[in-house]
Amino acid sequence: MAEREPSGLRRLGGVAQEAACQPAHIAKPFRSVEGIVRCCVECKVASRLEALAEIVPGPCFIRVSDRVVVVHVGFLEMQNSVGVSFYAAPISPGGLVDSGWTGLQRPCRSSLLGGFLRLDRFVFIVCLTSFTSGGAALAEPCADRSPERNVYWGELHVHTGLSGDAWRSDVRTTPDQAYRFARGDAIAIAPLGADGLGTQTIQLARPLDFAAVTDHAEWMGVAAICNAPGHPLYDGEWCRLSHRLPATPAFKRPAGVPPRRVIHDALCGEEGQVCIEAMKGPWRQIRQAAASHLDETSRCEFTTFVAYEWSGARGGPLLHRNVIFRNATATPPASSAWFPRPRDLRRHLERDCLQAEGDCDVLVIPHNSNTSQGQMWTRVYEDGESERAQAQRIRALEPLVEVMQHKGDSECRNGLSRVLGGVDELCEFEKLFPAEMPECMGGEAIVGNAVRCTDAGGYARYGLAIGIAEQQRLGVNPYQYGLIAATDAHNGNAGQVAEWDWQGHVGNRDASFAARTSSGLQVRNTVNGPGGLAAVWAEENSREALFAAMRRRETYGTSGPRMTVRLFGGWGGGLPAALCDEPDFVAQGYAHGVPMGGVLAKRAGQQTTPTFAVRALRDPGSAGRPGTALQRIQIIKVWPAEDGAIEQRVYDVVGDARNGASVDPDTCEPRGPGADQLCAVWSDPAFDPAQAAAYYARVVENPSCRWLAHDCLRLPKSGRPEVCRTAEASRPIQERAWTSPIWYSPDGG
Repeated sequence: MAEREPSGLRRLGGVAQEAACQPAHIAKPFRSVEGIVRCCVECKVASRLEALAEIVPGPCFIRVSDRVVVVHVGFLEMQNSVGVSFYAAPISPGGLVDSGWTGLQRPCRSSLLGGFLRLDRFVFIVCLTSFTSGGAALAEPCADRSPERNVYWGELHVHTGLSGDAWRSDVRTTPDQAYRFARGDAIAIAPLGADGLGTQTIQLARPLDFAAVTDHAEWMGVAAICNAPGHPLYDGEWCRLSHRLPATPAFKRPAGVPPRRVIHDALCGEEGQVCIEAMKGPWRQIRQAAASHLDETSRCEFTTFVAYEWSGARGGPLLHRNVIFRNATATPPASSAWFPRPRDLRRHLERDCLQAEGDCDVLVIPHNSNTSQGQMWTRVYEDGESERAQAQRIRALEPLVEVMQHKGDSECRNGLSRVLGGVDELCEFEKLFPAEMPECMGGEAIVGNAVRCTDAGGYARYGLAIGIAEQQRLGVNPYQYGLIAATDAHNGNAGQVAEWDWQGHVGNRDASFAARTSSGLQVRNTVNGPGGLAAVWAEENSREALFAAMRRRETYGTSGPRMTVRLFGGWGGGLPAALCDEPDFVAQGYAHGVPMGGVLAKRAGQQTTPTFAVRALRDPGSAGRPGTALQRIQIIKVWPAEDGAIEQRVYDVVGDARNGASVDPDTCEPRGPGADQLCAVWSDPAFDPAQAAAYYARVVENPSCRWLAHDCLRLPKSGRPEVCRTAEASRPIQERAWTSPIWYSPDGG
C-alpha cells in the first residue's frame, strides 16, 4: 500500500498519549515489541518526532540494547472505528497471515512482525524489522519480479524549498510534495500568490518508479534558521543580509551585502555548530518523506532513497555530487563548508558510513561535469595518501555519472585538441556553453559560477578513457562508471522532462515564457532544457534491487524519452548474428555475455573479437502524446592514446541517419519514416586485443521540437515575440539514450 497522509491526520494528535513519546521513556529498554510499536505510532500521530531527534534517525528507528528495531507506519482510514488497541503476530518470510489484517494482502513486505494500531477512525499499519548490526532483514519479493530484470524510470536529482537557492527563487515545495509529484499528483509552483502559495499547477503525465530528493547540504542550516520565525537569529542582521543574497553566486551581490561565506560563518558560529543543529529539522523532514512514500507492499509501486547534494568545488561550485543511501540508515548531510573537496566527502562517507557499525551503504553520483573546467576527471591526486588508494576509493564510491541534466549534455564536445578520431556531429546536442568557449590550458581561475574554459576532463566519454589510462598506470580504474541522466529541477518537479510540457525548473527564475527566454541568468535559458531521466535494470522495484543495479552500473540515461534499451557484450559465437530474431534475446545476453556496466576480460587463447548485441524499443509515450520513432543506434568506442590524447570512434550499427525524417516547425508534428524497434549484433572491425577500451550505445530518435518551439506555438501567431522567429526556436532536437559502457580489459580489471 502506498503510504499517503489522509486528511485530518494532524487532529489526531490530541488523542495520542504524548507522555509515551518522551526521549527519557524511549531510552529505557523495552520489554515488549508492543511497547516499541505503540510509542512509535503514537509519536507519529502526535507529531512528536521533534522530541526524538537524537534517538530516532528515521521516522521510527529505535536501538534497543544491541538490536535495532525499525518501525514503518502506514495508515488506512476506517469508518466507525473507535478506541485504541494493538494487535501483532509473527510472520514468516512469505508474508503475514493474521485475521486482523482483513482485506489487506501482505502489507509488510520486508518485515519480521506485523500488526495494526487502531486509533479513532484510522488503522495504522505497522511493520517491524529487527536485525543486529551485522545482520540483514528478511525480504519478501515484489509481486512484479523478473530474473531477467525490468526497466525502472526515476529521478535521482531534484530539489525542494529546503535548498537555499530554490527558496530564494520562491520555491515552497516540500520533500513530501516532491514525492507526491513523482507519483503523479499535481503540485503548485511559482509564481507565488498573496497567500505565499504557488499559482501554477503542474503534474506528470507518467509517474516515476523511483526518486530521491537531493537538497543542497550547503546552506540547509542557514535556511532553516532564517526561514523559521521564532529562531533566536531569525530577526537578526545576518538573516536579513542572507535574504538579500541573489539565488546563486552567478548573480551580482547587491551593494552592502557581504560575501556568502561571511554570512554563512556568522550565522553558523564556531565550527558550524549552530547550522549543524539547525540542519537536523530539514534532514528529518527529508528522511520522513522518503519513508512515508516508500511502497513497502508487494505491489512495490514506488521506491524512494534518502539523499542529499554536496555542492563543493575548487574555486567555484563546479564539482557537485549527489549522495544516495541504500536504506534509511544515513549519515547527516556533509556540507562542503566542512568537507570542501571531493576527496574529503569520499573519506567521510567511507569512515562514517561504509566502515561504521550498522547497515549504512552509500554511493555518490557526480554531475554537471561540463561546468568543471575539466577538473571532474583528472590524473591529479591529493598528497598524503597513495594514488592507488585514492583511485580505489573513487571507484568504490562513484559507480555512476549524470551524463545530462537541465544545465546541458556532458557526454562529449567537438573541438578539443586532445580528442582524436574526427568530429561527432551528435556531440553538439544541448550544449550549455557555445562552440567558441576556449579550451583550458591550465591555471584558469573560476570566479563564482563563471566557467571560463572547457576541457576533455569535463565530459563523460573522455573520462572513461582517462580512467582506462589510470588502470594501466595504477592497476585501478577510478573512472569505471555507468551513465544516468536527471533534471536537477529545483521546483520539486522530479522527472518533468517532456519538451511539450516544460514549465521551468527554478521557481520564479523561469516560471513564465518571458523568464524562460530572458538572458543574463546562470544559464542561457533558451539553450537550457528540461534534462533527462535515469533508467535502471533491476529484478524488482525495491531499494535493495535498484541500489544493487546502480552499483553494478546496469543503468542508462535518456534526454527525457522512455525508450527501452538493452546492451550485451560477449565473445565469438556466444552472441550469434541472428540473436535479434530470437525470442530469448535477453536470456542469451545474460547467459553468454555481460550487460551494460559489465567488463569483458581477455580469455586465455582468445582469438575472436568482442561482439555487442544492442536492442531499443521506442518510447510508447502517454495518452494523446505518442513517443517519437527511432532513427538509429550507434556504438561509441573510446580508449586512451599516447601523450594523454584520447581516441574515439562512432559506428552507426543499425538504422539510417538519412532516413528523411523531420518535424513540421509550424505544428511540431513528426514527418517521415522511423522505427518502432531497432536491433543489431555488431563486432568491432578495428579490435586490438592489447588495447583496453570502453564501448557504449547511443540510441537516437527522429527529430522533434524543443520546448521553446512548443512554448511559441501556444501563443497567438500575431503576438509571438522576436525569440519565436529565431533559429533557436525552430531548431529541432534528436532526443537520445546513452547506455552504461561495457569495458574490454586485457588484464581483466
